[in-house]
Amino acid sequence: MAPSAEESVTAVWRAESARLVGALTRMTRDLDLAEDLAQDALVSALESWPTSGVPTNPGAWLMTAAKRRAIDTFRRAESLRRKTDELGRGLSEEDGMPDLTSQVDFIEDDVLRLIFLSCHPKLTPESRAALTLRLVGGLTTGEIARGFLVAEPAMGQRISRAKRTLSEVRAEFEVPDGKERSARLDDVMAVVYLIFNEGYTATAGEDWMRPELTNEAIRLARMLAELVPEEPEVHGMQALLELQASRSAARVDESGDPVLLDDQDRSLWDEQLIRRGLAALERASRLAASGRPVGRYYLQAAIAAQHARAATPEESDWRAIAGLYDVLAGAAPGPVVEVNRAVAHGRAFGPEAGLAILDGLALPGSHLLPSVRGDLLARAGLPREAAACFREAASLTRNESERSLLLGRAEESEKEARC
Repeated sequence: MAPSAEESVTAVWRAESARLVGALTRMTRDLDLAEDLAQDALVSALESWPTSGVPTNPGAWLMTAAKRRAIDTFRRAESLRRKTDELGRGLSEEDGMPDLTSQVDFIEDDVLRLIFLSCHPKLTPESRAALTLRLVGGLTTGEIARGFLVAEPAMGQRISRAKRTLSEVRAEFEVPDGKERSARLDDVMAVVYLIFNEGYTATAGEDWMRPELTNEAIRLARMLAELVPEEPEVHGMQALLELQASRSAARVDESGDPVLLDDQDRSLWDEQLIRRGLAALERASRLAASGRPVGRYYLQAAIAAQHARAATPEESDWRAIAGLYDVLAGAAPGPVVEVNRAVAHGRAFGPEAGLAILDGLALPGSHLLPSVRGDLLARAGLPREAAACFREAASLTRNESERSLLLGRAEESEKEARC
């Protein structure tokens, strides 16, 4: 069945909103005004398309509608007549709808500028994530709020504060260069990864996963890889997200309960996502071979690729995975990496090797450390100690599905200890 006009408007908005808001921000140098103009164009489409039909080039239709509204806005403001003239000349030279394809250099630059603006260093990571989903992802405030389990008014205030902060610091709508660009690109990737992780394993709530967030993060990663094709880490991040997401259908059972990696039905893994992920990893490898540096995302993608290439859990090359985690620990040291390194070493060299890595490690308030310690203790034949760790982990997690999983493992270990 063909999509309705309303569904078409929603789909076009999701695909084109970043280009639209980015181009309008460049034209007006006013982020709030640009978003208002884009929303006005969306309202026009909702009013017009159900009767006139969806235009052949819907993105161009929205762009033209928004530019005409920009001209009207500037005409009403005497002090901005110069901008009105500039926009008016640009529109009068067009023959009907503007051809977005011929403007790709400008449009794609605008999207990249918008991504960097959304991830400005003066914003908190949470605000960057929300603003990125709003401006670049095209999600509504309600969708973002549901994704992060926040009340819609609170999320609206967060987004408004973020835009106000950008205005107060007079954030420039430009792509930084040199060292600043590298630093800001790291911030951008961190935001996309934060969005993905919140969708892949929700930190709170009843659901184990939130697919709408993982899907948006993958879309943002693909967009970033197209916009910054010379950076291997960007392709590495895309590869990581594609490969991780390929397991989604197997990560829950029919009841929606979590399924651990070893217990997953790998025939449910998404082959298309695996192929896309491996292709992105290959692009990153080629760039790295030419001398460009790689980092945490590339290395994590290489680890995920080891699992993706294994038809069964037994075929996973845990020694290779442990070696990659050793390199990752040097490139991006931190307690979470160490916990995952302990898992890999425990599988490659025995649970005692993993427990040795955990000794002296601290992750206050996190369920991750006791959860992994419990798994290693269970593999070491110490079910009573493992049960205590699983119960500690269950008390720390805020995700109901994960709590149920951990309590189930605690009960299994206690039953084994009684035997």
